[in-house]
Order: sequence, then structure tokens, then C-alpha cells
Amino acid sequence: MNGLFDERIDLFAIARHYLITYSTVTTYFRPTIDAMAGYVPGEQPKPNTTIIKLNTNENPYPPSPAAIAVLQQLQGEWLRRYPDPYANEFRQATSDVLGVPTDWIMVGNGSDDVLNVIIRACAEGGRKVVYPVPTYVLYRTLAAMQPADTIEIPYGADYRLPIDELVAANGAVTFIASPNSPSGHGVAINDLRQLAAKLSGVLVIDEAYVDFADETALPLVREFENVIITRTLSKGYSLAGLRLGFGIANPALLSGLFKVKDSYNIDAIATLVGAAAMRDQDYKNACAAKVKASRAKLAIDLKQLGFQLWDSQANFLLAQPPRNNAEPIYLALKERGILVRYFKQPGLDDKLRITVGTDEQNQLLVEALIHLV
Repeated sequence: MNGLFDERIDLFAIARHYLITYSTVTTYFRPTIDAMAGYVPGEQPKPNTTIIKLNTNENPYPPSPAAIAVLQQLQGEWLRRYPDPYANEFRQATSDVLGVPTDWIMVGNGSDDVLNVIIRACAEGGRKVVYPVPTYVLYRTLAAMQPADTIEIPYGADYRLPIDELVAANGAVTFIASPNSPSGHGVAINDLRQLAAKLSGVLVIDEAYVDFADETALPLVREFENVIITRTLSKGYSLAGLRLGFGIANPALLSGLFKVKDSYNIDAIATLVGAAAMRDQDYKNACAAKVKASRAKLAIDLKQLGFQLWDSQANFLLAQPPRNNAEPIYLALKERGILVRYFKQPGLDDKLRITVGTDEQNQLLVEALIHLV
């Protein structure tokens, strides 16, 4: 028996060696995940490096002093306990500022979290996700993760909203970013109203950059039960590192979304700091005004260098260099310690998306570009 047992061990060893040597790699993931491309965030430099960071649309100014004070005074008891699952202190602050009832507000771990919840609750398989392109590429990623079919409707050169094509696509979820990224253009509220009236599915109006825009579509949530506005504190409030955003919609729409969100998706720190930042509208508005003034000046400087620009309602500019050499310029700026965003994809591979920095940062960018265009 011992000889037979030893022989079996030898056979098992041979079989194991064969499997390790010749078998294909086993996947642990759903076919959808294997097939999809993940979202690629903008480059983040290492801490304490001297970089002019104009690639991920952060606000160049610090957060509200009131928000910083809350963070500095935070007691350990807030960390020991589970947070409020609905972030009600932040909901109340947002309600007071925007004039919407608290039960019309859902808070997320950044507005990306709210977008993810919407996809998970409303889309799957043939329940399509629709959006005009180019736009925020996370919409495509979230749909692929579900998975849900996507229909991408090209914007024209003038970036007019293709209302008829979007309606014909019959999406369970239709995303419109206004202001849009990477173009920066805003969509007129009357165009959004026409679209909402014709859609049978959910219309998500992504207002991540609304604090730098001239118009908001917020009134539409009272007119249409199928409309949700999403916003973030990452841009106008200088709190990208906090990860806090929210959606505003009729409670009938939010009721299904609350079933899907994680139980404690907002931590106690974000709730308290975000509420303080939301209540300090004077500070936020002053910083936004500085960004808009700098945006106008930077646009003039870039046009003088021969760049083609698109009118922006956001805190960035989409800029096409005169020789269409966007990628070499992006790489050369990076070597000089200046980060801008380059998208290697059709329709964008001859353009740069440039975040508006301080006037001093913008001037250093322009001085570098003089030698590159």
C-alpha cells in the first residue's frame, strides 16, 4: 500500500506541475469586469512636490475657514461611533442654503457615489444608459460595471444638446453634465426642460461645476419627478479630498435610490465639515468669483498664443493648440512641473483641458507655453 500511495503522490505532483505550467490563468471576475476598461483618474503628484497642478479641476483656493475650524475641533467620540446614515446635519445645511426640503436630498461619498447609486438602481441589460459625448467618462465606466447597455450621442461642433437623438435612444438613465467636461459648456435650462418633458426614464443633470456657471437647472426637480440634480463639494468648495456630494430630487425618485446606497456611505467628518462649508456661502462665492475672473484672463492669454477655445462655464478651459500638437505640449509641460489633462481619444487628442489656477499659476503656464506652441 505504501508503494501505491507513494506512486499516487507522484502522479498528483506531476498533474499539479502540468496544470501550473500549461494551464491558462484563471480569472476571478465577471466577464463584464474582465472586458471593461477602468476609469483612469488624473495624475496625482506625490505630497510635498513642487507641481503646478492644473489637471483635475481642483479649486486653487483653500476651503472655508469655518470648515477647517470644525475639522480642528473634531472630538474622538465622532470617530468612535457610526455616523448618521443620512448625513442629516449636512442635509439641513443644504436645505437652508438651496431652499429645498431635507427629504429631497441624498448625500453621497462624492457625487460619483450618487451617480453610481443611480446606475445600480435604474439600469441593467436592456435598460440603457444614454449621454452625449464627449463628456465625463465615468458614466461609461459605471454602466459597464453594472452592466448596462450604453448609447453615446455625439455632440456637434457647436455643442448644442441633441434633444431628439437623446429622446429616441430611450434610456432608463440619461446623463447630461452641465457645465460639461471636458468642453466646459453649459446647457440652457430650457433645453433641459424640453428633454425632461420627453424622457420616460431618469434625467440626471450633473452640476459638478455649477458654482462657476451662470445658470442652474435646480428648478426642474420641482417640475419633473424624473429629474435629479447632482452636485459636489470638490470644486466650488475646495473639498475634493473630503469626498462629499449630493443629489436633489423628488422623494418619490430618491426612495428607490436610498434602497441601494451603502448604509453608512458618509463619514462623520465629511458630514460636519461639509455642513460648515455649505453654510459659508460668502466664502465659496468669493473664491468662485476669483476663479471666473482668472478664467477670463487665461482665455485671453491662450487666444493670443493661437489656441482655439470653447466658452467655459466651469473652472477649466478646453484648448486646442495652433499646431494641434496637444500631446507633445502636455508632455513638455509635465517635464517643467506643470500638469494639465490630455485625453488620448478621438475628438480630444488634439486638445488640452486646463484647470484654472491662481493668477500666478496661470501666468507660469502661459510663460511655458510661449516656448511650446
